[in-house]
Amino acid sequence: MEKKNLSLVIIVLVALISGILLGNLISSRHYQHFDNTFSDIFHNISRSDNKISELLQLIDEYYVDTVDINNLTEEMAIELIAKLDPHSVYIPAKDLEIVNNELEGSFSGIGVQFNIQNDTIMIISVISGGPSEKAGLLAGDRIVMVDDSVFSGKNITNEKVLRKLRGAVNTKVKLGIKRQGTKELLGYTITRGQIPVSSIDISYMVAPTTGLIKVNKFGETTYSEFLTAIAKLKKEGATSFIIDLRENSGGYLDRAISMINEFLPAKQLIVYTEGKSYPRFDANSDGSGSCINNPVVVLIDEFSASASEIFAGAIQDNDRGTIIGRRSFGKGLVQQQKPLSDGSAIRLTVAKYYTPSGRSIQKPYQNGNNEDYNMDIYNRFLHGEFYTRDSIQQADTVVYKTRSGRTVYGGGGIMPDIFIPRDTTEFTPYLNKVVNYAHLYQFAFAYTDKNRQQLSKYKDWKAMVGYLDSQNLLQEFVAYAEDKGVKAVPKEIKQSENFILTHLKAYISRNILGDPGFFPILFIDDETVNKAIEVLKKKKEK
Repeated sequence: MEKKNLSLVIIVLVALISGILLGNLISSRHYQHFDNTFSDIFHNISRSDNKISELLQLIDEYYVDTVDINNLTEEMAIELIAKLDPHSVYIPAKDLEIVNNELEGSFSGIGVQFNIQNDTIMIISVISGGPSEKAGLLAGDRIVMVDDSVFSGKNITNEKVLRKLRGAVNTKVKLGIKRQGTKELLGYTITRGQIPVSSIDISYMVAPTTGLIKVNKFGETTYSEFLTAIAKLKKEGATSFIIDLRENSGGYLDRAISMINEFLPAKQLIVYTEGKSYPRFDANSDGSGSCINNPVVVLIDEFSASASEIFAGAIQDNDRGTIIGRRSFGKGLVQQQKPLSDGSAIRLTVAKYYTPSGRSIQKPYQNGNNEDYNMDIYNRFLHGEFYTRDSIQQADTVVYKTRSGRTVYGGGGIMPDIFIPRDTTEFTPYLNKVVNYAHLYQFAFAYTDKNRQQLSKYKDWKAMVGYLDSQNLLQEFVAYAEDKGVKAVPKEIKQSENFILTHLKAYISRNILGDPGFFPILFIDDETVNKAIEVLKKKKEK
């Protein structure tokens, strides 16, 4: 791939890699025997005069200069846990709530989705039924003051905004709102409440008898959301399913097991886990699933990790469906999260998981050396793996067999049955610039803001596309980008036209309709989705 496209891919890699490293979790409610073991270990440590405590005490009493022992302890905890493996992590108390919210079914806050543009907090959407909607906030509003203090400028970060807007249920926050078309600053006092967190981005009929379900994580409520999505799609005529796990970095192991159970006949192995202090645990299907006889395709890519790989591995090893996409991340380690006395926590690797054929898909790592491990996906990109199947290298040369005798390999992710390369035919230096500087997204928001009244007339993505296709979106965007310093290059714009227009229409639609207005537009020309539809159509014709 040409160097001019390098930064476009790097942005995607950096944006997604951090979520994967937090990894797959065992839900403690279902593994109480390990909770007891864990407690015993820490009890023994607390009773002993361990070297770390001695060192801290000596430094505190005798070191030549004053040292902040609390900060030093935090740094030591981070380094200590990092020496174990790439997925065991120490979580400081100040970060624990945000980290946990990734997998919990809800959090408490004001109920808005926001982005920071031009050093200002822009409300992208207001969650239906949430505190902000009840108070009268609107998509497009700018939050410029919080609790009577100016809250904008170059130092504003997503983390700072979350800390300001989230808080305990029934607590209040005062906001100063700048609204387009209104000269004066609007004041709102909002009482925080519980905000649901969805882990199903969308479920819709992608073809006459095929339903697509896009799962972004395996969280507290994912299984119940999944059942609801399946029931809805079956009611709409779905007899086959596409489960999209691309960019899904994992989550709770037991939720993945429950979801896989929906597709497998009774007494088939889903996954097994085992560790030094963790007896082997086999998860088997019970035959109660709602989709045992429905054809299924699973979509994965290089950012599908842990629970996503368990799902894909179980479907593949049991020859239950087709896996389409690119080689997955390669995380076969399972963590248990345990709290510490000061409000912090650790996620400690306690076991490895194995697919039904017996393979571990964990890619190689060296204890205490996470740099090479973290760079693996980037190195895979440089090696050309995203573009040609022949460039793929898995560490484990041991042959494993699926239920029907097909050969599969471990030691570095799940290899798809059908490989789909990244499409770079539309990549140009012009596209690289407008993506890197977020001009596509920013234009879409500005366009939505300017035309919100008209756009709000369209209630589904097809109607939205019909309207946007009648507008001069490309010309308006090119002028916008030129005003931002990106010179128009007609030849490159022509080559990238489909990418630009598809993403502009998807972003604008999401600003009005949410994710149900976003993904169907993005997936119209998605080669992986279209291949899945083709595979399921052929199965139906047999």
